[in-house]
Amino acid sequence: MPRKGMRSIWFHSRAQSFSVSRHSSPARPSSVSTPSRTLSDTMTEQSIEAAAALVTKWDPESSTYAKVTSLFYESKAEAMEFIKCVNDLQKAMHALVSGNSTSDRLVHAQNLMQIAMKRLQKEFYQILSMNRAHLDPESVSARSSRTSARSSISDYEDDEDVRTASDAIDEVEEVSSIAMADLRSIAECMISAGYAKECLSIYKIIRKSIVDEGIYRLGVEKLSSSQINKMNWETLEMKIRSWLSAVKISLKTLLHGERILCDHVFASSDSIRESCFAEISKEGAILLFGFPEAVAKSKSPKSPEKIFRVLDMYTAISENWPEIESIFALESTATVRSQALASLIRITESVRAMVSGFESTIQKDSHSKSLVRGGGVHPLTLDAMNCLSNLADYSHILEDIFAEWPPPPRSSLPESYFDTPQSDDSQAPAISLRMAWLILVLLCKLDGKAEHYKDVSLSYIFLTNNLQHVVSKVRTSNLQYLLGDEWITRHEAKARQFATNYERLAWGKVGASLPENPTAVISPAEAKEIFRKFNSSFEDACQKHRTFVVSDPKLRDEIKVSLARKLVPVYREFYETHRLTVGGERNVGSYVRFAPEDVGNHLSDLFFGTTESVSSPSSSSSSSHRRRSLFRP
Repeated sequence: MPRKGMRSIWFHSRAQSFSVSRHSSPARPSSVSTPSRTLSDTMTEQSIEAAAALVTKWDPESSTYAKVTSLFYESKAEAMEFIKCVNDLQKAMHALVSGNSTSDRLVHAQNLMQIAMKRLQKEFYQILSMNRAHLDPESVSARSSRTSARSSISDYEDDEDVRTASDAIDEVEEVSSIAMADLRSIAECMISAGYAKECLSIYKIIRKSIVDEGIYRLGVEKLSSSQINKMNWETLEMKIRSWLSAVKISLKTLLHGERILCDHVFASSDSIRESCFAEISKEGAILLFGFPEAVAKSKSPKSPEKIFRVLDMYTAISENWPEIESIFALESTATVRSQALASLIRITESVRAMVSGFESTIQKDSHSKSLVRGGGVHPLTLDAMNCLSNLADYSHILEDIFAEWPPPPRSSLPESYFDTPQSDDSQAPAISLRMAWLILVLLCKLDGKAEHYKDVSLSYIFLTNNLQHVVSKVRTSNLQYLLGDEWITRHEAKARQFATNYERLAWGKVGASLPENPTAVISPAEAKEIFRKFNSSFEDACQKHRTFVVSDPKLRDEIKVSLARKLVPVYREFYETHRLTVGGERNVGSYVRFAPEDVGNHLSDLFFGTTESVSSPSSSSSSSHRRRSLFRP
């Protein structure tokens, strides 16, 4: 029967450890007489006596020295001897409990174990607290990098600055390694003795505070969707940028380093290691990966320019997914993986909504009746193509987001806008189909805007300019890889066709004023009439179309060269054949207002959007000497 006032002693068979509910005096028990002492009894007695001497020495309650002095910092050799004595004490207790679970020696050993555990708890706490700088996650996670750095530094060992840096790195790593080794020794001893709970409690309190503080210092805070709704875009964008930086640092150093440290210290127990890291990191990690979901769930306006920051968050999670799965691979941290996945799903929904909103913005453009001066590129075209070309930079992300998104119904646009009504797009990537569709919606809107120009030729210049800008943006961005060469070739041909239609409508009258056979014999009166018609039609066309704009320099030159090839050679032949038949050298200026060079020079001044009037005959002649025409034969 156990002695009065003392609870029965129990043995943890799994941990091979013992515990009692209250402290008893560590004083040695009275000798117990036995008929015979075996070798095992002798070794057990020696283990208890050795432990009693060292444990009592470092009992904080026994002396001021033991209370204020750290065992592990005072003497590493004695600290290791302390650990050995405790392990031997546990073996002795195991031997005693198998013989007589109520013996005085077992009670004495248990009291010694409790004192030793208090000492080790104190040491564990001190090492964790005093080495915060050396056990910070960045230092721990960089240990392997330092090893590589050391091998590289050896190539420059003759450089004094490099040697100094190397020595500093070595010193930091040495301190970190020693602290980690000490923590592991203590943890293994306490866990083996059945004091895992006390050990973990200290570790979790200190290390969780480091993780939580790290997350906070990186600018991550808990925000609800309602709080985000009240933020202006500048503030929210700043928080998103902070979060993007925080994710990278957290996964590469903070959480990764904490995982390494936890795995090292509690290497002796998989279950303890798993539960410990989960409790330390889970709250901070869920806070970190919950931010994108809160942003995506918010009801803030889903304007097109905001889509890129949201895509940045998706990219940050998806590209770091291997690290997330590696760090939080255990079942106890499954909620972290679930939170990261939930954010990806919410962002996917948000991006799809933004793209749909972008399409709606194009279709409902409020300036549908506003005309661009000179038929230039419309602001809607500029904004839409800038957005689409930037979206194409996220094609690897959008492939996932658009993968299972049903394509928009073709019935929402007239069938005449589709080049190949019966074509099968089922083999094309979803992102390619979506981009092609959005551009088609834009082109349809532009076609409607072109109808508001009263001058049909100007509407063709408008369509030419805008389609050329679309093709140019596709060709110079990642859109070219999504839409392909066939798409580009097809739409370039459309732009050329618009330009041809413009030339026919705007300059057909000028060309018709010249005879089909410019060298044919005609009367002076007929020649005068032809010159009069050409002068009038050419001057009117130049005056009118001088205000037109062709934004693309290459396209501008192509149109002017095309016009010159149609007009200048025919006019030159007619001019050289009939100039002197209309009134002689002195009166020729009354009927012939333009020399062939003047025609080329006037054409070269077109499509810059100027309002300058057409030059008079005299100034026109002089200008041909000042400027080199683009259209000289």
